[in-house]
Amino acid sequence: MGLAMPHVRLASTAGRDLDLSVLGSGRTAIYCYPRTGRPGEPLPDGWDAIPGARGCTPEACAFRDHQHDLAALGATVFGLSTQDTAYQRELVERLHLPFEILSDAQFRLTDALRLPTFEVDGMRLVRRLTLVVRGGMIEHVFYPVFPPDAHAEDVLRWLARHA
Repeated sequence: MGLAMPHVRLASTAGRDLDLSVLGSGRTAIYCYPRTGRPGEPLPDGWDAIPGARGCTPEACAFRDHQHDLAALGATVFGLSTQDTAYQRELVERLHLPFEILSDAQFRLTDALRLPTFEVDGMRLVRRLTLVVRGGMIEHVFYPVFPPDAHAEDVLRWLARHA
């Protein structure tokens, strides 16, 4: 890895713009996911047939449920999708997420790092992956991520081995 995080500012669900090149000296886990749905709203056409598309909500819940353990290992957590911040705030409130979700709706980080994407129903979405950043540098990338609901545990194990 060793790639520097680009000077990209993204809006967060906490109402601030965050420069991802200056996240601090500790570790930051940024888990990227395609999109979350809302209860009662249909999924995009063909969603279930796209490898890795399903599981965004269970993944968010797993990071929520392991938040204390991740923090104990010195990691700050952010979620990231290409959905806008207003849409993401509903998710944060509904799932009681203790961390911020970042919006890359303009694809600034996605394009700068050439993150893998796919298209469905006219939407360009980032594929599920996690960046572990330390001191402004990408230290590790989890890709592909499967199963999403167990991914927070994978990140925990990696952090523990590299403490």
